[in-house]
Parts: sequence; C-alpha cells; structure tokens
Amino acid sequence: MTVFITAVANIIAEDKSEKEIAVLSAMFVQLADTLATLSVLKDGAEAIEEVRTITT
Repeated sequence: MTVFITAVANIIAEDKSEKEIAVLSAMFVQLADTLATLSVLKDGAEAIEEVRTITT
C-alpha cells in the first residue's frame, strides 16, 4: 500500500509547483480528516442503535 501511495503522489506532483503541491496536500489532508470523522460518526451511530436495541 505504501509503495502504491508513493507512486500516486509522485504522479500527482509531477510538473506541479511547490505551491500547487502544498494546496493539493492540504486538500487531501482535509479529505482524510473528513472521512475519518464520518467513519467515527457512522460507527458511533451504529453503536448507539445497538445499545438502544439491547436496552429496549
């Protein structure tokens, strides 16, 4: 997985300025953070539903 991600990063960064790479990096960080948040919210909602099912 690491080799694949490194290869993709190199392809994306090819012919880009440092500023463009920094902007892309910030965008991908935001994407990763949002996906992590959504995952936690989804897992949390499922856990709450399980507790409700057990206690009712």
